[in-house]
Amino acid sequence: MADRYLHVTGTAPGRFLTRKLGLPQPAPLRRWTLETQALDGPLLHLTAGDSSVTEELAALLAATGLPVTDRAETAARPAGIVLDATAVATAAGLGDVHAALHPVIRSSAPGGRIVVLGVRPSADDHHQAAAQQALEGFVRSLGKEIGRGTTVQLLRITPGAVASAESTLRFLLSPRSAYISGQVIELSGAAPDPVADWAAPLTGRTALVTGAARGIGASVASVLARDGAQVICLDIPRSADELKRTAERLGATALPLDITADDAADRIAAASPDGLDILVHNAGITRDRRLANMSPDRWASVIEVNLGSVLRTTDALLMSGTVNRGGRIVATASIAGIAGNNGQTNYAAGKAGIIGLVRSLAPRAAADHGVTVNAVAPGFIETKMTAAVPLLIREAGRRMNSLSQGGLPVDVAETTAWFAQPASTAVNGQIVRVCGQSLLGA
Repeated sequence: MADRYLHVTGTAPGRFLTRKLGLPQPAPLRRWTLETQALDGPLLHLTAGDSSVTEELAALLAATGLPVTDRAETAARPAGIVLDATAVATAAGLGDVHAALHPVIRSSAPGGRIVVLGVRPSADDHHQAAAQQALEGFVRSLGKEIGRGTTVQLLRITPGAVASAESTLRFLLSPRSAYISGQVIELSGAAPDPVADWAAPLTGRTALVTGAARGIGASVASVLARDGAQVICLDIPRSADELKRTAERLGATALPLDITADDAADRIAAASPDGLDILVHNAGITRDRRLANMSPDRWASVIEVNLGSVLRTTDALLMSGTVNRGGRIVATASIAGIAGNNGQTNYAAGKAGIIGLVRSLAPRAAADHGVTVNAVAPGFIETKMTAAVPLLIREAGRRMNSLSQGGLPVDVAETTAWFAQPASTAVNGQIVRVCGQSLLGA
């Protein structure tokens, strides 16, 4: 459904009126297209303190294809700013963060990307821990005040393993991350698998996407196919016709199957004789009622589809070896599972359960199977489901985030594709909210 408010505020009279009334003024987001595959402008590389990774990081940023400079005076309207704050270890050192960004923040280009690099807070040095944790509050606040469609992230890297950040920096410093802001992403030091072609990083990999007939699932399947994957699209048998059309459009395989069936894992394995490199758990349902009015079957059906089937099939496909070594598992959580939602105790419980699954399974899956496990947590995404929400609630959902607009299914899909990349080995156990930095939740 079209966001008419966004369209109106893009006109001169609309900007004048909303400014006078103090209403949100969302900026159109620049997403990936064939014509806009990269940010338009230079990348400014700044450093707070005496960093040990300056040269290695500079080489990595140069590999993104953006023109890089470390001189603010030569970077008029930078499209991206990367601030290396990995050396900040004291409260006084935070002054270097202010000193680096304060002179350039107003000159950054609309729709730009700001990434602050930090490290994990130390368990042994409370001064370093305080300073590095302070970066999280700084980033979340800057994301809420900067406006103009610009996003701000905190990326915690492992010193000595800067190369593990390449896929993440390429993603965050590109139009693919348009609806992600205020996020904290922590990388391990795991070495990335090689990528032969960054324009098609999933070439040679097989992906299965559940709930792929329409909406977010169809968009995920489309982006994975665009990036070179051979995709198997799974959805319930009663959606078989729509599933077939989606699969045919993508050159993919259609697999009509109820993911809650007892033999679902066996049938998925049979449909992928060479194994799966990417498993995307996207299928989900809602059966909303307040708990006092919720019947047992409404509760059970949502928990079974959104959580039970994910647990069961993931376990079976890992144990059978269907998910290949070096594989990627991506599940769909929700900000409802983080912040809760009126009338959705069943849905929020299931989506919070996905977060628990990811945090627990990720380290063990990596150690035992060489597989990463992550989750996307969408906020207000423009789908047929949200189009049916009453007008005032729908408008609140759109505006109550730092970007003052709803996201698109492709925003979730782009995040999933980043998780799925072979170079994203260091991205494991992460819950990334695709919500424009919603005002609800963490």
